[in-house]
Order: sequence, then structure tokens, then C-alpha cells
Amino acid sequence: MEIKFCGAAETVTGSKHLITLKNGKKILLDCGMFQGRGKESYELNQTFHFDPNEVDCMILSHAHIDHSGNIPRLVKQGFKGKIYCTPATRDLVEIMLFDSAFIQETEASNFNKYRLKEGEKPIKPLYTIQDAEISFTHLTTVAYNTPFKISDDIELLFTDAGHILGSAAVNLTIKEEGKTRHLCFTGDIGRFVNRLLKQPAPFPQADTIICESTYGDRLHESADDTKEKLLQVVHETCVVNKGKLIIPAFSIGKTQELIYVLNQFEFAGKLPPIKVYVDSPLAINATDIMRNHSESYSNEVNEYIKKDPSPFGFNGLEYVRKVEDSKAINLSKEPCIIISASGMAEAGRVKHHLANNIENPNNAVLIIGYCEPSSNGGKLARGDKSISIFGKKFDVKAKVHVIDFFSAHGDYNEMLKYLSCQDAIKVETLFVVHGNKEVMLSFKVKLQEKGFDNVIIPQFLSSHSC
Repeated sequence: MEIKFCGAAETVTGSKHLITLKNGKKILLDCGMFQGRGKESYELNQTFHFDPNEVDCMILSHAHIDHSGNIPRLVKQGFKGKIYCTPATRDLVEIMLFDSAFIQETEASNFNKYRLKEGEKPIKPLYTIQDAEISFTHLTTVAYNTPFKISDDIELLFTDAGHILGSAAVNLTIKEEGKTRHLCFTGDIGRFVNRLLKQPAPFPQADTIICESTYGDRLHESADDTKEKLLQVVHETCVVNKGKLIIPAFSIGKTQELIYVLNQFEFAGKLPPIKVYVDSPLAINATDIMRNHSESYSNEVNEYIKKDPSPFGFNGLEYVRKVEDSKAINLSKEPCIIISASGMAEAGRVKHHLANNIENPNNAVLIIGYCEPSSNGGKLARGDKSISIFGKKFDVKAKVHVIDFFSAHGDYNEMLKYLSCQDAIKVETLFVVHGNKEVMLSFKVKLQEKGFDNVIIPQFLSSHSC
């Protein structure tokens, strides 16, 4: 078989890997959007570098947009096969893609107003809400730890990746020309610390592994230290400075983790008496889905809800759906916490909150996970003095804090722990994807120290035989 790396190669976003078997069958692993690179992302998302009509099936590791976000365009351009995912991923991806399509349409409309004034041709959205709805008919669910025959020569097994609700490692058993091959695509690897979800599960022995590397060069802080830092940031911003704390957070995963920790603070009497706004309709819908999948909760959460049955609701917490209510938050002078998408501060309502509040030194911004370096979130995290929102430059006068505990990605020790279920000698090739190049190089050395001899960092659009 041959693997072509059509995304997340020497970069983080745009996860897309095409497997072509010797009999001509084609399997697509993920179909994510490139994010955080402005106009370049739009151009990259326009082209797949393969013919969607020739792809027999697609397997989705999880619902995050950088893994699922270009599915509607894939279908629009001719894909006719099934898309396999876990039940929870199906629930999440439907609301994610609907929201993404709405953003595509809205932002294309807004850009075109400017382009028409400048005498430029209008642009089309990558896909529409109708395109997203059509793509939902291709989704087919497969439960964790349940071998599933895609065809006589391809068997799929999902194992829990512990990254977000429904996230899975994709394990494929492929028979071709009398030989059996075992491939694992890790998707995004989760954390082994106490959090909302179960820990990543071991996966069957593979001879080929496609492994993510987002945090392949660093270690996360301890849970206790980061929770204490979060309390300090809240106290400094909202109590001492009487300002607003804006937290860009992905609607799925990070938002629910953050709400759960704030809930624990409130239950223990540690949270100041301030309003906490979750200003993202998508995050609200995702939280409802999280409530309906308690089978995925960690043991810690199951113990906690015995004393507090509502881990996603507490005094002072307000879920904001209506646009007018979102605008009212910016008009208010009261100190508060605003949790809003997107996590990279590149789309959604958080852009409005930043535009209205980032030039006030009493306010603060808290970055709680990975951000593409060229995104607004990445620029804030590294200390840039200004950012651009809606085409306008804003000086960063608010204080910026970075706390990595709430990242859903494992650090390099956690990724190595995850891979420890494998006999490294039996792994013929390990491909490192979903990371920045310098991070991948660092992680490659660590993998080789653990006995993985043939570690390859594939280039964008490169193909490799296995």
C-alpha cells in the first residue's frame, strides 16, 4: 500500500492521509481544514490533491475541524462512500460542520462586501449549510473495540484516544497479495492526567503507525499547579483589576474541561461571585452532547458527580445563544469570565470580545491550549504587541496568560507512554505528522531512543510505500 500525506504534514492542521492499496482501493484518513494561516488556509482548503470521486471510504478519527472540517467539500466534489466514526463523533461532527458551514457563508459574505468596494471578484464559501447537511448522510458509526469489516480485505477497529469525546485511534487490518498489514493512525493523543474523559487506551500491535506530534518537544505543567494558576488569573483580573477575562476555547473538549474545573472551584467556595459566560452556541450544543455520553467520563468525574450531579452548571454560569445577549456582554462594565470560540481566536464570537476588550489594560486574555503560530491565538501567546481582527489592527494592552494544562493533546511523555503498548522492533515504519517541523524533529529523536528505528517526517503531498 501507499500513503499520500495531503495535510498535517510538517504542520498541525489539515489532517488528511490517503491510503491506496495495490488493488486500487483508496481509504482517506480524516478530511480536516487547514486553519490559522489566513488567505493561505483558504487556498489550501480549495484543493484536495486527489480525486474525491476515486476514494472508496473515509475514516474519521474525531470531530475537531482540523480533522473533519472539509468533509462537506469532499462530498460536494464527488465522494460517494461511507464515512466511519464513533457514535459520539457523529453527534459532535454534525453540529461542528453545521457551525463551520454557517461561518463559511457568513465570512464569505462579509469579505465580499469589502471586495466589491475594491472592485475585486467575490469569493465563494468553501461549502454551504446545505452541503454540510448532505454530507451527514455518509456518516456510519462503529463502536469502540468492535472489529468492523469494511470489505473482505479491510477491517477497522476503533480504540479510545482520550483526546475529546468520541476520539479514536484508527486501527486497520489490510490484506493484499496474500499478506496482512496492520496500520494504526493515532489521530490526536489525549492526556493521562485526571480530566473529564477516560485515558487513552492501548492499541493492537502495528507494523505501520501514523502518529501525531503536536507537543512532541515539551511537557505540560502539573494539574495542581495549573489549577492554582487559573484561580490566580481569575482573582487578579476580575477581583483586583475588576476587568474581563477572555478565554478563547475550542467548543469541543476545552470548553467542557474548563467549565468542569470552574464548577469544582465554585462547589468548593473558591470562585469569586462573578458571571461566567459561555458565549458559543456550538459549545452549548457540544456540552449537551457531553451530558448524554456519561459512559466516556473518567472515574474521577463519576465520583465527583455523586456529590455534584451537574458538573456543567453552577451559580453564575450563563450559556449565551442569542447574538444580542453576546453583544450585551461587551456593553457591560462588570468583571466577568468570557469563554468563547474559536480556540485560535480566528473565527466566531471571541473575535468580537477581543476587539472590544483587548486594548483595556484591566482586562486579560487566557490561552489554554495549542494555537497555530500564525493565528491570533498564537500571536497573543508569544507576546505580539498587536493583532488584526476584521482587517483592523488592535494594540494588545490587556495582559496575556498561557496555561497549557487544558490542552487535550498529550505532551511527549504522554505520547511515548501511549506508544509503549507497541513492540518497537515490530514497527517497520512510524510516520510523524500533525506538528510543526522543529517539534517533529525533536519528537523523532525521542522515538528513536525508544527503539523505533525507521521514523519518517513526511513532506506535504509526499507518498510512501509500506
